[in-house]
Amino acid sequence: MKKLLATVTVALSLSAGGAMAQECGDITMAEFNWASGELLANVDKIILEEGYGCNVELIVGGTSAIFASMDSKGVPDIAGEQWVNGVRELVDTAIAEGRLHSVNLGPITGLGEGWWVPPYTAEANPELKTVLDWIERPDLFPSQEDPSKGAFVGCPAGWGCQHVNNNLFEAYDMAEKGWVLIDPGSAAGLDASIAKANERGENWLGYYWSPTSIIGKYNMQAVPFGVEFAGAEHWNTCISQEGCADPQKTSWVKSEVFTIVTDDFMKNGGEINDYLAARVYPGDVMGTMLVYMADEQADGEDAAFEFLIQYEDLWTTWVSEEVAAKVKAAL
Repeated sequence: MKKLLATVTVALSLSAGGAMAQECGDITMAEFNWASGELLANVDKIILEEGYGCNVELIVGGTSAIFASMDSKGVPDIAGEQWVNGVRELVDTAIAEGRLHSVNLGPITGLGEGWWVPPYTAEANPELKTVLDWIERPDLFPSQEDPSKGAFVGCPAGWGCQHVNNNLFEAYDMAEKGWVLIDPGSAAGLDASIAKANERGENWLGYYWSPTSIIGKYNMQAVPFGVEFAGAEHWNTCISQEGCADPQKTSWVKSEVFTIVTDDFMKNGGEINDYLAARVYPGDVMGTMLVYMADEQADGEDAAFEFLIQYEDLWTTWVSEEVAAKVKAAL
């Protein structure tokens, strides 16, 4: 981080309630390589450059690579949508030892992984409220290969969530209850199975995650499991592992996403950290934007401008009136 937020005026007295007027310098920021990560990074870039006078460089990467670079090299300065579960122990250690800091524990609401049904399926079966209820009705989800069995759509082979769904399928005795576990083959296959079911008005039960365009497009409904989380140790050593000998019934582990910054940025970021702490995307807004990105084939920058135009009432609450005016003038 270079020349970050150099002070250009003398601080006003704290008793007078004044704040230090600052000029922003160079900032490096993660642009995660998925749609919501692209959108969030580009919205931040526009607001920081136009509203705060920063010069922002976006660094494209995935969860593990970005985290490792921040932790070992201090670059980038900011990771706006750091999914924590996959690097939980590493994140906890880096924060405990002061190398990294979380300035926002929930930049997007309503996110997470789990099991989903279409909205019309939920509406037609109001008595079925949890996974415990749904798995008693395999007849509602007939498999194409064997209509006498219910089809549960899991993760494609090779995905980490494949082990989770396989183990939960066993823990809930779904085979004995008349279910078969379907491997959709790929991300495209998983998406296609959801789209096909919704477009035909057919029932569907399976794995997905949010925020994503397909969840937003079809208003898919997350199904609560109806049981308590069995604990991090059981999840980490059994449920998430291939060949778990004795998987127990559990809810899905809570998905957590942080906005994290380096120690240097935490010490010198000033009002930029205040902005990062304030900006929260409601899940329905993020879902709508992801649908827009998919339908319009919009990249992160185009989608960011669309967001800033369409959701002015939201993002202007994250910044001062002065900053908001500068950003609006640049749109």
